[in-house]
Amino acid sequence: IRCWSNIPFITMPLNRAHGKSFAHRSELKHAKRIVVKLGSAVVTRGDECGLALGRLASIVEQVSMLQNQGREMMIVTSGAVAFGKQRLRHEILLSQSVRQALHSGQSQLKDMAVPVLEARACAAAGQSGLMALYEAMFTQYSICAAQILVTNLDFHDEQKRRNLNGTLHELLRMNIVPIINTNDAVVPPPEPNSDLQGVNVISVKDNDSLAARLAVEMKTDLLIVLSDVEGLFDSPPGSDDAKLIDIFYPGDQQSVTFGTKSRVGMGGMEAKVKAALWALQGGTSVVIANGTHPKISGHVITDIVEGKKVGTFFSEVKPAGPTVEQQGEMARAGGRTLAALQPEQRAEIIYRLADLLTDQREEILLANKKDLEEAENKGRLALPLLKRLSLSTSKLNSLAIGLRQIAASSQDSVGRVIRRTRIAKDLDLEQVTVPIGVLLVIFESRPDCLPQVLKDAAHSNQILHHLTQEALCIHGVKDAVQLVNTREEVEDLCRLDKLIDLIIPRGSSQLVRNIQKAAKGIPVMGHSEGICHVYVDTDASVEKVTRIIRDSKCEYPAACNALETLLIHRDLLRSPLFDQIIDMLRVEQVKIHAGPKFASYLTFSPSEVKSLRTEYGDLECCIEVVDSVQEAVEHIHKYGSSHTDVIITENEKTAEFFLQHVDSACVFWNASTRFSDGYRFGLGAEVGISTSRIHARGPVGIEGLLTTKWLLRGDNHVVSDFSEHGSMKYLHESLPLPQRNTN
Repeated sequence: IRCWSNIPFITMPLNRAHGKSFAHRSELKHAKRIVVKLGSAVVTRGDECGLALGRLASIVEQVSMLQNQGREMMIVTSGAVAFGKQRLRHEILLSQSVRQALHSGQSQLKDMAVPVLEARACAAAGQSGLMALYEAMFTQYSICAAQILVTNLDFHDEQKRRNLNGTLHELLRMNIVPIINTNDAVVPPPEPNSDLQGVNVISVKDNDSLAARLAVEMKTDLLIVLSDVEGLFDSPPGSDDAKLIDIFYPGDQQSVTFGTKSRVGMGGMEAKVKAALWALQGGTSVVIANGTHPKISGHVITDIVEGKKVGTFFSEVKPAGPTVEQQGEMARAGGRTLAALQPEQRAEIIYRLADLLTDQREEILLANKKDLEEAENKGRLALPLLKRLSLSTSKLNSLAIGLRQIAASSQDSVGRVIRRTRIAKDLDLEQVTVPIGVLLVIFESRPDCLPQVLKDAAHSNQILHHLTQEALCIHGVKDAVQLVNTREEVEDLCRLDKLIDLIIPRGSSQLVRNIQKAAKGIPVMGHSEGICHVYVDTDASVEKVTRIIRDSKCEYPAACNALETLLIHRDLLRSPLFDQIIDMLRVEQVKIHAGPKFASYLTFSPSEVKSLRTEYGDLECCIEVVDSVQEAVEHIHKYGSSHTDVIITENEKTAEFFLQHVDSACVFWNASTRFSDGYRFGLGAEVGISTSRIHARGPVGIEGLLTTKWLLRGDNHVVSDFSEHGSMKYLHESLPLPQRNTN
């Protein structure tokens, strides 16, 4: 615990030896000493006369939060000229209005021209007001700020440099935020040919070079440069082909075309890049980002420190493989080529993959064994996730069978005509099926999912991905399937709305919720939870009840379609059937949690359930009592997740009521919840289970990954021919569909 101004705060263990910049964004959270450079466009208003107070307050709040975490924050700020311009204009207008009123004897003011103001005079008039504003804002967070004005000479004079360094270190030691600016009231023009000449020399001719020089002098971990653009682009922002550069490496300058500088300020993006590379060479990591965008400016600094993908990150370490953007582009190009293949060619690829899963079974299981051993040794996975991670011969056989089912039906999936309409004579319209596009499928310890569409399963994923690409190589579409392994890469992919068309998370409810939160403009197909119910009616068959419940709960308790809540009709309590259910669960070592109503009937009850909306994912379940099938339906709607719900009864009328009234993706009568699966439904491989009400619902197979496009074939047709006095009439005749391949 450290104290300053009688306000205690907790510091973070952020000790780090300076000397080498961070190689990856994820390491930025370890930054201890940070310089935030605020460009003129960030600090000033759009009219360049006055400060953007809302943005400035938000920046101060973020800097204060990081400072109170125990980091050492410094600000290099612009804005004195703009603030001074506002004050001097006001004074000049006031002075002119008084003189004009005295001269004319009238109170009416004529249009007055404001003279051009000299920048140094504006800086002199604005510097004190700018600092007073910073002090007032930081005071709200019990933080003290101190002003330091510098010029280029302060860095060239050895004694002044030592004095400046000592002052800054003492301020940081006392938990004070130094606010540094060039002394624009007296600063001379920059010396020619003195800009960025090696590690030891940098001319402080603007606040970009000042921030870089200061960052290196103070051995800063991170320099954040905020401007009015999102970061560094490969061509001027606003041009059609401009792409934001996520990571910039020394030597990449030749691939960048610089545009003009911002509306205010001394330097443009080229100056920022030069300063950033100089700081990087001196051991300081750099991020250039947008500090003016209203949607992100309120958290841009904290997002950068948390390692989120914001702006352009400067790194000296180039990745061994392609970036996620490049992987997305390769998948897009490969997917389009794959979609253009003949049905027989696509089927050949899938048959080949099924054969590889069978032929390479031993190698796959060996790789999976390595994953299991590593996970167990590190103790990083709970038992349900370990079960999901495990592959077996039977799982691989099921996968191969499912793939062959897909191959057999692939002749009639992509390119199938589902509607034909004759719009007019010689003008025919077709609606045909096409792939949705690029899928981002995210698994949580589920290597058996990878071959079905394509974490912890590093060895398993590598070999399965290799086999998938080997099959795709038959027709030259190897790049259609890409593999990413880290959570950081997945988070980056979730923002690529121009490259990713659909996200399918496969795993726990927490994983699905995290992906739904991370996805930016990309639809997510999945279910947040798998809270599946089995309702045992008064007319249930004794022979069927224990078999269905055992299979639903015990066959694979980690699955999302496993039983989690068992609903028992009140009349069955203390009956032989109820005793058989309890005995069976005990034999299977299922831990029972009592619902509120069930607990009220018992003298000595099991532990009462904490929530009726719990997905256990293990050998645990909740038992609750209901008075009727109507109450069972209401309970499912209130506490369920619209996944899979079952009734066990011999009363057809009761069963039909349940089937029609339960609003879930899958509703069964006298069958295990575990049938809720694409393979068991005959869909071939399952790519996910959806509880949403748009597009696909329930187990999703190939049909759920298709959309349509419209093909119109005409002969010199124009809309004007169909006007009131035109020569053509709409027919809108339905035409027969081509006969489907049933082989």
